[in-house]
Amino acid sequence: MQEFVEPLGMRVLVRKDESRQKTKGGIVLPDDAEIPTITGRIVEISAQVHNDDDFPIGKYDKILFHPKNAIPVDFEPDNLLYVVPIEDVVAVFRRTASADSEIGSSSDIDELEEEE
Repeated sequence: MQEFVEPLGMRVLVRKDESRQKTKGGIVLPDDAEIPTITGRIVEISAQVHNDDDFPIGKYDKILFHPKNAIPVDFEPDNLLYVVPIEDVVAVFRRTASADSEIGSSSDIDELEEEE
């Protein structure tokens, strides 16, 4: 039998991205430094969020969320899973199909991450 975590209510299950140890300006952060918003990938969505058209997010979307109300899930040894209330999801990273990308698009962000 396989176990899985299903969020209930207006919540999503997020796998937090690895913490950055260095800022874009080159400042090395201590291990216990808390960044006010963090990114991650949605692993699972509650049925309530899935059926609500006000929240156009899907499984595997990359999101930016505020960790204040995020509940860590003790399901994996590295503890990167969090149940996050939908109101704490502040942005979804999207890609455009056009060749001309706009400033601030997810492709610009991906390029910045690759440069670091």
